[in-house]
Amino acid sequence: MTVLEAIQKSADFLGKKNVESSRLNAELLLAHLLQMPRMKLYLNFERALTAAETDGLRELIKRRGQREPLQHITGSASFCGCEIIANRHALVPRPETELLAELGWTFLATCHSSPVSALDFGTGTGCIAIALAVKCPAAKITALDLSAEALALAKQNAAANKGAERIEFFHGDGFAALPGNVLFDLISSNPPYIASAEIETLQPEVRDFDPRAALDGGADGLDFYRRLAVEAKAFLKPDGKIMLEFGDGQADAIKNLFESEKWIVEAVREDYSHRARILIARHR
Repeated sequence: MTVLEAIQKSADFLGKKNVESSRLNAELLLAHLLQMPRMKLYLNFERALTAAETDGLRELIKRRGQREPLQHITGSASFCGCEIIANRHALVPRPETELLAELGWTFLATCHSSPVSALDFGTGTGCIAIALAVKCPAAKITALDLSAEALALAKQNAAANKGAERIEFFHGDGFAALPGNVLFDLISSNPPYIASAEIETLQPEVRDFDPRAALDGGADGLDFYRRLAVEAKAFLKPDGKIMLEFGDGQADAIKNLFESEKWIVEAVREDYSHRARILIARHR
């Protein structure tokens, strides 16, 4: 079987399993197996796969057909130019969250405090903290998570992306895990925001493989925003800002929630697909 035939057969199989972008998934898995850039497959369409390669691809495609996330199978996800190890211990980094990281490092570049500092609240894989550390080498980054497994993964990712020495990690339940006198220029978070009852309706890749604790935002999906609106003020410098990712249709509720706690909401930013996605606010 040639490379092209393998791609076509794999894409057909994945399509029947309702995997979105089945051709792209087939190409990415084959490129991963052959350890070559995906575009190089196009220069090797006529190459015959060995029996071992055919068996290996069959196993990868079977796993993807069972809706295991592509990033879990390949072992990593790209985020703001960093390769982030992905597994069941944390949410797979998603493209829309790159905007949250970009807004964060753009703001940090304007800060004049010494040192400039940021907190990634609920760091998961560590992708946001790592992106901030890479883009703002002079900044002091703090990463916090309740999950010991996620925090271990974040530390592994930080080391792999040469950011470990500039990120301080804390394990615990929210701000209580931090020193009481610490203040940040930026608090950034992509907290759980799925309403509990909606989790069973999610795509299998998310519902069955992402940690439930990283998805479940309570009855209306807003539990963590309520907590942040009340507690985050005490950990921000006078000119500091909070930047939060949220889900579809939550913009007005979260904006009202923060304004009721006397925050000044500066902006609600759209993601790359033009959906309201990021809240930016400062306290009075």
